[in-house]
Amino acid sequence: MPVIRMGRRRQLQTLATSPAYPGRMPAALIWLVIAIGLAAAEALTGDMFLLMLSGGALAAAGSNWLLDWPVWADGAVFLVVSVLLLVLVRPALKRRLTSGQGLPEPVKALEGQRALVLDQVARHQGQIKLDGEVWTARPLNEDEVYEPGDQVTVFRIDGATAVVWKSV
Repeated sequence: MPVIRMGRRRQLQTLATSPAYPGRMPAALIWLVIAIGLAAAEALTGDMFLLMLSGGALAAAGSNWLLDWPVWADGAVFLVVSVLLLVLVRPALKRRLTSGQGLPEPVKALEGQRALVLDQVARHQGQIKLDGEVWTARPLNEDEVYEPGDQVTVFRIDGATAVVWKSV
């Protein structure tokens, strides 16, 4: 059997006209590459906008692969699905991802805690033992005075001073 030698140009032309790739890259593959690129770009932004566009491109890839529609129809599928995802899914997704209250601030966690008066608490002086630590304290009502051994409740933390009141 004789060996037929083809030049490089002829080999590329034969590959381009083969039944597997009839002269061009399949549109579904192009839409898939766009979807993956948009999803990868979303990792840099975190705004969920590009992810919704990626979903539209994925829908366009699927419609082209399943239905073999023309490119303008794929574009319409991309547009409709992207807008629906942006309007319906993105707000709910962002709300769900940002709804956490997080950890309380350490000083907020001390509010409402019971404390023991160590040194007389008056308008400009006083110390309490709060959560195992000694804190400077002052009364919520400036005319009140708490004696050592009294149990008080922390109303708020004002800088490094606990504002306390005597619970009954």
